[in-house]
Amino acid sequence: MQQVTIERLGHKGDGIAAGPIFVPATLPGEVAEGVVENSIMAAPKIVTPSDDRVKAPCRHAKSCGGCQLQHASEAFASAWKTDVVARALEAQGLKTEIRACLTSPPGSRRRASFSAKRTKKGALAGFHRKGSDIVVETPDCQLVSPKIAASLPLVEELAVLGASRKGELSVLVTESLSGLDISVTGGKPVDSPLREALGALGRKYDLARITWDDEALTRLPPVQRFGVADVTPPPGAFLQATPQGEAALLASVREALGTVKHVADLFAGCGTFALPIAQDARVHAVEGDKAMTKALDHGWRNAQGLKHVTHEARDLFRNPLLPDELARFDGVVIDPPRAGAEAQVEQLARCQIPRIAFVSCNPVTFARDAARLVASGYALNWVQVVDQFRWSTHVELAAELEFKR
Repeated sequence: MQQVTIERLGHKGDGIAAGPIFVPATLPGEVAEGVVENSIMAAPKIVTPSDDRVKAPCRHAKSCGGCQLQHASEAFASAWKTDVVARALEAQGLKTEIRACLTSPPGSRRRASFSAKRTKKGALAGFHRKGSDIVVETPDCQLVSPKIAASLPLVEELAVLGASRKGELSVLVTESLSGLDISVTGGKPVDSPLREALGALGRKYDLARITWDDEALTRLPPVQRFGVADVTPPPGAFLQATPQGEAALLASVREALGTVKHVADLFAGCGTFALPIAQDARVHAVEGDKAMTKALDHGWRNAQGLKHVTHEARDLFRNPLLPDELARFDGVVIDPPRAGAEAQVEQLARCQIPRIAFVSCNPVTFARDAARLVASGYALNWVQVVDQFRWSTHVELAAELEFKR
């Protein structure tokens, strides 16, 4: 047995003691005791708990691998995520106002990816156990919305219908205004009996759409509303995790853009930002996925009161917008994947676009990209931390950059 004091949390949420020794489900300042193997204390006993330690709100917390920070108070988690952003900026020599974290409430996740397997008695659906591929049932998940939580029987039925004996289904369940939108991968090939059974299941559960691999069975368009526009995203398309998180990011984007009149929305998705922004400014939306740009365009054409929105399907990693193409805009929104937008930021750095609203799901790549813009004459005015992934280590942010030189 070994006794250690937790010094800090790592990026995966584990406590780290001198050595380093990694101790799951611990907090800084706590004293933990247990057997250490390969630098890991897998089953620690908390000898001296932190004042920030709380009882996990979810009864699945010890088995389910979906959350890493349910043992931490909300105040601690928010401060820790804010500090993650601060340390990423500091590593790039950046200083700015970092606004307090905005955290989505419990039960607000409108999308979840469940795993499902057939069993001798039927099927098992839920999330993976910590550090394994074992599926554990999570009927009382405190993270997802009530409608998503109530979909587990449906996920089990899908596994009975179309999972192989040894395989595992991945079932993405998304709330839409017209019903649940289901996207299934990893199952058997679709044939006529399965297609008929899926149709019956859709009617039974009043589903908007079931997509099995690449085949979509649609009863009603699974609509998402962005501003005043109704959009039907393609199956599995990116969507902000919670309505509250989306609203926080959109408010930050609008503040960062100010009164600009012509905006380029880069990595635009289906129009999460482009369509609300079009209430006040002309927008050119650029996204690598043609199906997403088509959905965005359809939403714009059928909405009332929006300014002109154009769109372009383009790989911004390999073919970023160049300075001569960017020159017509007085504002840019950029919301890249976790890898950041190094190639596109290099082109932005060569321009003098007055305002950039930067949204990121990775503080490290954001800091790298922001440092390049600051070096070219931009001021990083503020960063807003947003937590759509309560009880996880995931951190998101929005920021305002203004050209000064």
